[in-house]
Amino acid sequence: MYRNMLLLFLVLSLVCLPSLAQVVTQADSTIEGTITMNVTLSASKKYLLKGFVNVNSPGSITIPAGSIIFGEKSSKGTLIINRGAKIFANGTSSSPVVFTSQFAPGQRGPGDWGGIIIAGNASLNVPAGTATLEGGTGTVYGGGASANDADNSGVLKYVRIEFPGIAFLPDNEINGLTMGGVGNGTVIEYIQVSYSGDDAFEWFGGTVNGKYLIAFKPVDDYYDTDFGFRGKLQWGMGIADPNIADISGSNGFESDNDGTGTFNAPRTQPVFSNYTMIGPMPDTAATANANHRRGAHLRRSTLTSIYNSIFTGYRTGALLDGTNVVNASTSDSLQIRNSIWAGMRAANGITTNSSSFDAEGWYITAAYGNRRYVQPADVMLTAPFNLTSPNPVPQTGSPALSGASFTATKLQDAFFTATTYVGAFGTGARWDAGWTNYDPQTTSYGTLVSVEQISEVIPQSFELAQNYPNPFNPSAVIDYSIPTGTHVTLQVFDMLGREIRTLVNGYQTAGKYRTQFDAAELPSGIYLYSLKAGTFHEVRKMLLTK
Repeated sequence: MYRNMLLLFLVLSLVCLPSLAQVVTQADSTIEGTITMNVTLSASKKYLLKGFVNVNSPGSITIPAGSIIFGEKSSKGTLIINRGAKIFANGTSSSPVVFTSQFAPGQRGPGDWGGIIIAGNASLNVPAGTATLEGGTGTVYGGGASANDADNSGVLKYVRIEFPGIAFLPDNEINGLTMGGVGNGTVIEYIQVSYSGDDAFEWFGGTVNGKYLIAFKPVDDYYDTDFGFRGKLQWGMGIADPNIADISGSNGFESDNDGTGTFNAPRTQPVFSNYTMIGPMPDTAATANANHRRGAHLRRSTLTSIYNSIFTGYRTGALLDGTNVVNASTSDSLQIRNSIWAGMRAANGITTNSSSFDAEGWYITAAYGNRRYVQPADVMLTAPFNLTSPNPVPQTGSPALSGASFTATKLQDAFFTATTYVGAFGTGARWDAGWTNYDPQTTSYGTLVSVEQISEVIPQSFELAQNYPNPFNPSAVIDYSIPTGTHVTLQVFDMLGREIRTLVNGYQTAGKYRTQFDAAELPSGIYLYSLKAGTFHEVRKMLLTK
């Protein structure tokens, strides 16, 4: 009788998932529970993320390039890196790390699993310096009285996060990538969040920086910043699905100092440069879900500043919301400079709810270097509104190829690289080439099932059974039993003692297990397979005949 289970670390089991008619991608390893040690995944395996998986200090999780992790919908699979713990997800441009839906191509959707949460020890603007993140995971973030703005939570580089974002309660959701109190010792680069059920990216306080970020068709906001976030961000893009938007109002940027708009320090003041924000409407006559709102909603005392960026295809370019935001604009502590607004449905690209402030006049102040155009096409981007193969590169003669400036005080930092172009792309090689996927709905991630628990009966002793059939061609079944939970290693060697393959390497609970060894690519001959479980070690022979 099969059992849908297993404790953590890298628990290797057959996962008996619900709705099997929909789930075609099975995992051959399950990640579940709490990690307090250093765990390294294998790029040759596919993993299922079950429930709230917490990586606790001093533990870490290392995810090599090419790894695929599926999030389980029924348990709201979510990877949580808690304060003091680390994640090292180091993909490459040709072999990214992929977190995605467990469901079949064509049956995936926003909210198929939770997402990734990183909590650090950097400073926040809440009175105690610590808080609990939204989403129902109970994750505490922030360094309190001993905050460390240089805190290091690891590396996310060349990572795709597809179909995440689960609503725990209204206005209390898990985002695609949530960063709470994350310090600037952490590396966040080349990240694509696609079809998130809530925000694609959200920062709650902290100082972490980011480069080469893509928010693709989120239900809610593309980039959300709160509670004293002060990171620097360069080269990013957001693309809306005209049919998908949140009832709360979906925006490109949404920014608050805190939930009630106090002046609590440190103030929320991210610095964005070289962003291309593509709204839901390719021209001002197009239709879109009415809940699509603005390119940027700046409110509740935020000091967000935006430079060298493009906003196109929104109902409104930006809303400067509230007296405190207006005052920050007039005092020059909130800046929008050297940017392009194009194809806004509203008569003015930028608006405010303050009757005494001319937001549009402020925006087009000559010294600020901003420009506005009637239609998105006037910016002459190649194909920004193509929803499965977008091309935001400026064409020859595009106004986006010039007009950038990096003289603003907030850009006087070694983090920023000066460009002559505005927006995310110039005329050179695209930084999103190779590692991104703008059509994840149709991507097949394959099927692989290698280890299953075949009995709920707890065996009385360790045992490694003879493989069958024997001789075999091209695959053999190997059964083994463990009477108590322990770390298990099952490996195959040739007769010279050279390792051929590691079939199992991780913690397993007591039980009887079965795995399959596929030797299709190997020559005929005698091979050895070795089981190590606790202090038990046994080796057997098997014969491959072709």
